[in-house]
Amino acid sequence: MRPSHVFYRSAEANPSFAVGGAGMYLFDRDGRRYLDSCSGVAVSSLGHNHPRVIAAIKRQADQLSYVHSGVLTTAPAEELAAMLAARAPAMSKVYFLSGGSEIVELCLKTAYQYQVEIGQPDRNLFVSRRQSYHGSTLGALSISGNLQRRGSFDPILGRCTLVSPCYAYRGKLPGEPDRDYAIRLGRELEDRILELGPHRVAAFVAETVVGSTSGAVPPVDGYFREIRAVCDRYGVLLVLDEVMAGSGRTGHHFAYAEDDVAPDIVAIGKGLAAGYLPISAMLANERVHAAIANGSGSLNNGQTFVNHPLACAAALAVQQTIVDEGLLDNVLARGEQLRKCLHDAFDEHPYVGDIRGRGLFVGVELVADRSTKEPFAPENQIAPKLRAAALREGMMTYPMSGTIDGRRGEHVLIAPPFICTEDDIGQLVTRLSTAFAAVFSGSAGP
Repeated sequence: MRPSHVFYRSAEANPSFAVGGAGMYLFDRDGRRYLDSCSGVAVSSLGHNHPRVIAAIKRQADQLSYVHSGVLTTAPAEELAAMLAARAPAMSKVYFLSGGSEIVELCLKTAYQYQVEIGQPDRNLFVSRRQSYHGSTLGALSISGNLQRRGSFDPILGRCTLVSPCYAYRGKLPGEPDRDYAIRLGRELEDRILELGPHRVAAFVAETVVGSTSGAVPPVDGYFREIRAVCDRYGVLLVLDEVMAGSGRTGHHFAYAEDDVAPDIVAIGKGLAAGYLPISAMLANERVHAAIANGSGSLNNGQTFVNHPLACAAALAVQQTIVDEGLLDNVLARGEQLRKCLHDAFDEHPYVGDIRGRGLFVGVELVADRSTKEPFAPENQIAPKLRAAALREGMMTYPMSGTIDGRRGEHVLIAPPFICTEDDIGQLVTRLSTAFAAVFSGSAGP
């Protein structure tokens, strides 16, 4: 291993040097070319080296790179906020930070401050879902139900109560209709709120489509309508985390647009500026904003890079490009093609249990036994084996372990850039099939 002063996440890491990218592909300094099937971590929605975005960043850098938002505002921040609010059903105000974890943390602070402003300071509890992941800061991790990522930090995390996720492949009873499943989960949330005391719960937090933890798990029809009704019944805010699923990833500017419901607060990030610069956003409805504006008059949050003009300019260019190039239509079309190709390739595969998702946000869950849905033993290390096999095929992938409960289960998350073509999708599935064959060779499996 070469000497490095970088503090890598894994002490055993010895990554190749990336030196360039173009469209769907990344290049390392050894001349290898990788098809980016996962947009990094569902970030690079416009692919790599998009000229329109780079030009916008250069123009803004020539004008102004940073200003303290407590003193001055800028055109990129104002224009981006207006664009997002116009596209987000029921949302009216937008606040920009740098990353998903910190924006979720702000959502929690805002939800609690709202309750304080309306005279209910005892509402200091949050409810979220098992197998959720909302970020790596202590506040965001406190409401994450991913036991693997909570790990050794559990003793210092804040208070949160967990309920069941909407995970049809493993959560629905045999023969249970989606509607009944949604009602059952709504009742579970209601029972938990009543158990905690309705006067004590500030908000319910959920990923609209679950991302890396379980692999693009969408809600069943009617689920969020049931959740919204329960929240309204007890004065609990609904906070949706779309850091991974939002910004067009499912084929809509906001994923919740498919669910016939509007949250009180929503978080977006990752694809907002498509990785060209770090930026995230909290959107709040008028009820939340009015409570604070007409109460103390000040959102209790101050950070250095709020409404960063350079990041806002990059995000504005990304979002305008998505519209001008009709890329949401492409996300829907290529997403449908992707799922069909995956079904064609893997419906009879002995170790593929489920294929799910929305738009270009798709998960493939792996099992040791299709009939029982029994997962592989964790010691089989399926996820790292798949990652290595895919790299040998010239493809970046996003396999994960702990799909079911933080320890058991594996899946592959597929989230290619919005610019992908029919040929790109075909190439992606072909390379993934070859990687699967390398890992699952022989009748006994890995």
